Amino acid sequence: MTMQQLSDVELARQPAAYWTGVAYEALIAFTRARHAEHGFTQPQFWLLRNLSANDLLPQGGGMTVAELRQAMSSYLRAEDDLDAEAEVLLERGWLVRDDEGRLRITEAGEEARVTLALHAPAVRARIHEGIDDADYVTTLKVLRQMIRNAGGSA
Repeated sequence: MTMQQLSDVELARQPAAYWTGVAYEALIAFTRARHAEHGFTQPQFWLLRNLSANDLLPQGGGMTVAELRQAMSSYLRAEDDLDAEAEVLLERGWLVRDDEGRLRITEAGEEARVTLALHAPAVRARIHEGIDDADYVTTLKVLRQMIRNAGGSA
């Protein structure tokens, strides 16, 4: 019996942890493949976002790779090598490193961040295809409640 043939009763018995894991891996792989098509990686985009005064670092300034790793700890994957990703951005002129080892976004890096962000709506639209917003909101509410039920914070 395939998953499409399962009844609602059978689907209700499926383990949430399994399906959230499958969804996570599929969504990350899809998103990263779309980024690669445009010549960048998800961690590179995160570096730019975390160093931009117009995005996640509103006070501006710079951060070390260790500080960036800490700031991104909730979404970095084990295979993400921020040192290597930062080197690529340094070579592209999108980041500079000061004498204290702090990375700072350049004007070219900020322009790249804005350009790269333009791809996000298409990625989201593809992932959300065939899912109305009300169903998506319900799904997130259910997942958040499951997280709370399991002792996590949502």
